[in-house]
Amino acid sequence: MNDQVQFHAMPDGRKIAFRHAAGSGPAVVFLPGYMSDMDGSKATEIHGWAQAQGRECLLIDYSGCGRSDGDFADGTLSRWRDEVIALVEAHVSGPVILVGSSMGGWLMLLVAQALGDRLQAMLGIAAAPDFTEWGYDAAQKDALAQGETIFEDNPYGPEPTPTHAAFWQDGQAQRQLAAPIALTCPVRLLHGQRDTDVPHGISLALADKLSSEDVEVTLVKDGDHRLSRQQDIALLLSTLERLA
Repeated sequence: MNDQVQFHAMPDGRKIAFRHAAGSGPAVVFLPGYMSDMDGSKATEIHGWAQAQGRECLLIDYSGCGRSDGDFADGTLSRWRDEVIALVEAHVSGPVILVGSSMGGWLMLLVAQALGDRLQAMLGIAAAPDFTEWGYDAAQKDALAQGETIFEDNPYGPEPTPTHAAFWQDGQAQRQLAAPIALTCPVRLLHGQRDTDVPHGISLALADKLSSEDVEVTLVKDGDHRLSRQQDIALLLSTLERLA
């Protein structure tokens, strides 16, 4: 990527890393998944597409991730939501298309509700709202409720994936799928049917709960959780282009 990494100072002094490509609106704001950052393949491809189109784009590293300040153990959906909103307010002047991958698809809903009239559309990629509820068994939930950190096998790297109690507890308070979600913008949801991390039924449940009548779910029969193959990226970018 050509755009230089910049840093936005939050009120408490922690610095949030971001890349901002100037261009026409609506601005595309990409929200990565759990323990991911703006150097991931989907973020990189979206940024390149935006630059080629002359479109405004904002990429973000949540605190404790990538180049941003902070300890990952302190990260919560509420904290990361506030960071995204702060960067959008500081660096984007017009309407916004939110693109959220996995956990970013949950965060997308929280950010969207704060953006109000600035929200133009949303695009979820294996969106994972409420995974603190459906993603853990009873024993894991008991441990997290007691303030413990749990670790799970990580199919994408050598180190186990931690879930910290603060993240889980905040996630339980931010669940979205139990009631209607009062968002009325166009929404596109992409999900692989061979996703072993987030059941594709979650995207169907999300589509049902959204108030918007303009919601489309695209299931990729041989697609996995990451949806990062060449054909998956092509689907992502063509879907984004139609939304934009």
